[in-house]
Amino acid sequence: MVLSGAFIGINWFTYIYAVNSNHIVEASLGYYINPMVNVLLGVVFIKERLSRIQMIAVAFALAGVAYLTIHYGRIPVISLILAFSFGFYGLIRKKANLQSMPGLMVETLLLAPIALWYLWHVNTLGTGSFGHYSRFTDLLLLLGGPVTALPLFWFGIAATRIPLSTLGFIQYLSPTIQLLIGIFVFREPFDTTYLISFGLVWIGLGIYTNSIIQTMKQRRNA
Repeated sequence: MVLSGAFIGINWFTYIYAVNSNHIVEASLGYYINPMVNVLLGVVFIKERLSRIQMIAVAFALAGVAYLTIHYGRIPVISLILAFSFGFYGLIRKKANLQSMPGLMVETLLLAPIALWYLWHVNTLGTGSFGHYSRFTDLLLLLGGPVTALPLFWFGIAATRIPLSTLGFIQYLSPTIQLLIGIFVFREPFDTTYLISFGLVWIGLGIYTNSIIQTMKQRRNA
């Protein structure tokens, strides 16, 4: 729990920094790399095996991520930190095999002293936000708690019930939603580079999803 708390703490801090420093695109890239990290960790540490069709799906998804990374023009440090921190968090939670809510509670308790110290520190410097702007801002900050905790709670449940490789591909939904928010809410550009890379990723996801459906049908018939 100390290790999982450390990894999720790094992930949270990096993501908040990225969003507030106008690095939303790089953060989105990180969560597209993350499923590939999950597949890699699943194969290396848990000895999960992929069929040939699933390997083709991984190749498509990897090509999309590689295409986006190459055209990004530099090593995406924020993306890599987000991808590997959450990947190792999922691996540790799966190996720990602890129920989601108790695990999340322990992780939160371990992180609470650090978080409280940081809030005290920024408030002392006069750079804190809570209680210094408006009640609406305070409400949004409070809602950030459940908005962050509930998905993590559900992730903890899923990590112990389904293969890590499958979990990795499902997580492509998160950066896709983030992409839509970036385009339609924050009005960020979506050029040909992103269209090609995202298209490759979704082709891979479609192939992998179809293989899972076919496997489920075969098991049901058997």
